[in-house]
Amino acid sequence: MKTSTSGRRLAALAMAAPVLVMAAGSPASAETEVERPDSFTSAFTAMATPDTIIDPDGEPVDGEEGATGAFSFMINSDEEIICYDIELEGVTGDYESPAKTATHIHEAAEGEAGPPRLAFPDPEGEGTRTSSGCLQGPFTTGLEDDGGNDTGEGFTLSQIEDDPASFNADTHTADFAAGAVRGQLQSMPVDGVDTGQGALAQPSTSTGTVAALGVAGVVLAGAAGVAMRRRAHA
Repeated sequence: MKTSTSGRRLAALAMAAPVLVMAAGSPASAETEVERPDSFTSAFTAMATPDTIIDPDGEPVDGEEGATGAFSFMINSDEEIICYDIELEGVTGDYESPAKTATHIHEAAEGEAGPPRLAFPDPEGEGTRTSSGCLQGPFTTGLEDDGGNDTGEGFTLSQIEDDPASFNADTHTADFAAGAVRGQLQSMPVDGVDTGQGALAQPSTSTGTVAALGVAGVVLAGAAGVAMRRRAHA
């Protein structure tokens, strides 16, 4: 996977679960675009590939051959803010999803389908597609479950921190409705403390840097100069 020279945090996201339908009368948006906060409680990455796609019936299907994606998320769960950087390579055609965007985080472990919990602006551009920003909850996806509730309703970012392996990110296109690329979330250490493990750590006052995750090959940069702290979990 090619990493941008600026070390942008990357990602690719989304796939609807079999029970999902278009949410009638649901708001077009609930989350608010906000500035990057002064600190973060955790950080996560995902490397997205076309050979990990699961359709709504729970069966493996092909994504877009040759496409790759990488994304990163930096979370402040105290303020319910998630910052995202997404970069897709080789994803072609129009985005398509019954949700309000085609780029999501889903609650689904590896090899499983599951509902979207977060919807992000779709990456744009020629060749390489990118998207970045910060959103503050409460969150909506524009899809409702069997109970008539939006699949983002009641979701909190601490759920990702508590069990990141149960979440994946992907993006959907017209030719690859189940997903063009998909990847499971993996924790990144913040100031030397592994995130998403439920461990207690004291707030850090050092200049914040996020270490590289070797298995993913993604470097989280651009956070230098931002103080980071680890959120204490019960």
